[in-house]
Amino acid sequence: MISPVAWRTPPRHYGPWENIVSILTEGLVEKGIDVTLFATGDSQTKAKLLSVIPQGYEENKEVDAKVAEYHHVSEIMEKADEFDLIHNHYDFMPLVYSKLISTPMLTTIHGFSSPKIMPIYKKYNDHVYYVSISNADKSDQLTYLKTIYHGINLKQFTLNPNIGEYLLFFGRFHHDKGAKEAIDIALKTDKKLIMAGIIQDQDYFNTYVKPHLDNNKISYIGSVGPEKRNDLLGNAYALLHPINFEEPFGLSVIESMACGTPVIAFNKGSMPELIETGQNGFLVSNVNEAVESLNQIANIDRRFCRKSVEKQFSVKDMVDAYISVYKIIIEKHKQVL
Repeated sequence: MISPVAWRTPPRHYGPWENIVSILTEGLVEKGIDVTLFATGDSQTKAKLLSVIPQGYEENKEVDAKVAEYHHVSEIMEKADEFDLIHNHYDFMPLVYSKLISTPMLTTIHGFSSPKIMPIYKKYNDHVYYVSISNADKSDQLTYLKTIYHGINLKQFTLNPNIGEYLLFFGRFHHDKGAKEAIDIALKTDKKLIMAGIIQDQDYFNTYVKPHLDNNKISYIGSVGPEKRNDLLGNAYALLHPINFEEPFGLSVIESMACGTPVIAFNKGSMPELIETGQNGFLVSNVNEAVESLNQIANIDRRFCRKSVEKQFSVKDMVDAYISVYKIIIEKHKQVL
């Protein structure tokens, strides 16, 4: 199992790819699967942990990111013959080694950071195997074995059946995630907005967020870990998710609903696959529609929000789906040999 090495697996606070790798790895181990996790040396797992990178390069700025990435991936590939299957969660980089090893490789595509990376995915399309994380994120230029939604550990999220008082923005501070639009929505209401997440674009934060921070109407509390996340999500009136890009999935969306908190999201990317308007949130097109939908939040059954996650986004379903894909790949590989 190849995890990124930007952050620890599982992450202390931020690290969505590392988070999913951890959830899947531990779920596979519980099923009795022999898993070796390639991740940072400080990672925590019940699987076998192998590492050449002691700490994530986002957590130790003394580490050069590119050196860490190549060191990490090359170590895996040099040990490829020891495994029946390599499951790659590290984007396109491991693909370039795939024809140099005999072990089959599955890549979960966690989104396309840029159209510029597509040539690598296309080059290896007929040699490796791809899984998408939503139907919205599938490229018509690639062949996929399956779409497998992320699952979350519901034990980490407590259902709060009581409606909260504040609005919440929970995500990266970047144009893509719509922090500015979340502030615009809040300013048109009489509700407080709490904002949490890493600052990915400092200029964006300084321009569109910082001038509005007053610790009264709008406050920023930084990036938070699992315990604080559960409390923040569960006690919110609604999660604001006014994205400006075609989001591949949206972990914070299902995490919020797992706590019973409905989500108001711009209707882009995978959002229609996660949100049923009027049932567990609202799909809207702009700030004004988002403001209007806030008046209807009280009509949503927070217990249904939780049930919608239990039904579609459980760890069990994700793990079982990946095991079925592993079996297909290993059987195909045997036929080729």
